[in-house]
Amino acid sequence: MPPLVHPALSLRPILLRSRRNLLPPLLRRSPSSGPPPLLHRWLPRQRRGLSARASAAGGVEEEEEEDAVVGFVTGKLKATELAHAVWRSIVRKGDTVVDATCGNGNDTLAMLKMVAGERVQGCVYGLDIQESAIESTSSFLKTAVNSREMELVKLFPICHSRMEEIVPKNSPTRLVAFNLGYLPGGDKTIITIPTTTELALQAASRIVCSDGLISVLVYIGHPGGRDELSVVESFASSLPVNTWVSSKFEMLNRPIAPVLILLHKK
Repeated sequence: MPPLVHPALSLRPILLRSRRNLLPPLLRRSPSSGPPPLLHRWLPRQRRGLSARASAAGGVEEEEEEDAVVGFVTGKLKATELAHAVWRSIVRKGDTVVDATCGNGNDTLAMLKMVAGERVQGCVYGLDIQESAIESTSSFLKTAVNSREMELVKLFPICHSRMEEIVPKNSPTRLVAFNLGYLPGGDKTIITIPTTTELALQAASRIVCSDGLISVLVYIGHPGGRDELSVVESFASSLPVNTWVSSKFEMLNRPIAPVLILLHKK
């Protein structure tokens, strides 16, 4: 089988062409009632607009997101599922998004389904420093989506700290997502590290557009995981309050459960 990546690791993308409210109410409300005052003030303008459209269509989108938050709080859903629910409230069809650590491609697929529309074409940039992750993502997507959707994905075998080299400057980015740790099913000694993660977060903050989101899921149950969490928390805390909202979801009585940090740009 020919290699998916040029041996020189050039920045030419690998084009895939084969076939196939973060602080919500905990009590459910009826679709016909308006959002509680606190929730309404806290939610970004983008979310409120989506909520209005969802209510007109039967409140399906609102209920889905509330279910995800309640599911996380009650321990029925994982942090990844909560993250995806938040992404769906932010990302629009036709958007540009970045999977900064594509791994085995699960987040890449989720993003692709969010940006691909019948009349508009979004773009998903997938990055991973490990060629095995790029190959795994490629193989997974080939079995999961059609050829038209495949053309919306561009994979690069580079460090996430270099995302500004591949995302066009004239393409406002709605979402940059990170899964920090090691490649599931891969070599557990190869992990993301605080130095490049901090550079990647800085780059993400520069390319993400207004009403956009940086999503960081930090796995802390391995050596170096808590050091990386500390760097992410420090970065999130340093963002100016007039342009960013930083939040954190953590299971306090599960000390090695992944921590979800969400950075919304106003």
